[in-house]
Amino acid sequence: MKRCIYKWLLLPFSGLYGLLMDLRNWLFNSQLLKSYQPSIYTISIGNLTVGGTGKTPMVEFLIKRSIDQSSYLAGATATLSRGYGRETTGFRLVSDLDTASTVGDEPLQMYRKFGAYIRVSVGERRAPALQSLMHLYPDIKEVLLDDAFQHRAVQPHLSILLMDYNRPFYQDYPFPAGRLRERRHGARRADAIVVTKCPNDLSTVEQQRIEAEIRPYTSAETPVFFAGLHYGQPVSFASKKVVTDDVQQVVLVSGLANPLPLEQYVSDAFTLRQHIRFADHHAYQRTDLDAILAKLPSGAVVLTTEKDWVKLDALLTAEERDTLPLFYLPVAMQFLDRYEAVFSRFVTTARLKNR
Repeated sequence: MKRCIYKWLLLPFSGLYGLLMDLRNWLFNSQLLKSYQPSIYTISIGNLTVGGTGKTPMVEFLIKRSIDQSSYLAGATATLSRGYGRETTGFRLVSDLDTASTVGDEPLQMYRKFGAYIRVSVGERRAPALQSLMHLYPDIKEVLLDDAFQHRAVQPHLSILLMDYNRPFYQDYPFPAGRLRERRHGARRADAIVVTKCPNDLSTVEQQRIEAEIRPYTSAETPVFFAGLHYGQPVSFASKKVVTDDVQQVVLVSGLANPLPLEQYVSDAFTLRQHIRFADHHAYQRTDLDAILAKLPSGAVVLTTEKDWVKLDALLTAEERDTLPLFYLPVAMQFLDRYEAVFSRFVTTARLKNR
């Protein structure tokens, strides 16, 4: 009841914030504020909502899609992220020497998985960062802009907007009464919308209902796709290999904006003894790790996410990494039904139109 009262009291401030964002967007749309469109092909992945909507799994899906193409050349794709939570500033290429504190947890995660095939970079000012990237590597053919939907200083060739199935933007309000970064009609800038974190058995009728709710805020021709999350088998911190027998009773450790889908999956797949939650992008300290290990029940293991792994792993000695029962759970974007093939064709067609 109190939350509802607070929400209604905050709505006037949300209206003011929404109007300020409308003004900002109008200035860009009218070219009174300039947008930079690079010569290199760029795809923006973003959202209207504060917090996790599955941007990193979508970026990784697009990375894998590029790598899987028969004509792909190593280094032809690059990613550019803000590097949220890092202690550095400016443009930076991710390397083997970096940590989450120098480049952010998600860019480091992508580098560890795909660094042999792509270039991973960070830069809070995307236009100068893109120019630096193109100058250093003129052979790059495509740049994936992570969390860039509100970054209007760059005009991407293709803009993909993500919406969490559990937190639809059409039922939300701008900050501070809600979680929106701008008003709902900002979705009209998107070239495609992907509803993420959907149940695998989401019915066609429910998909049609959700699309009908989205439609008032988009162009009529904007396609809407539906996707869920696919969790892989646990991976050992020590061996970096998949394990199946050693992970049964788990203490889940996560620093996510919305940990409920992960918690539900872990509860179904394992015996969940405890879920220790931290804030999104939490900067783990050694005291955090010591507290987790001190409370670990007999016979249980620690299971965490990939982006938490890159931060927790940095706190370990080599001996601890080899001996402690620590595992992370890979996650990937998985389109529902026929949507993956349709989405792939859409991305290909969009690129051909921009040649």
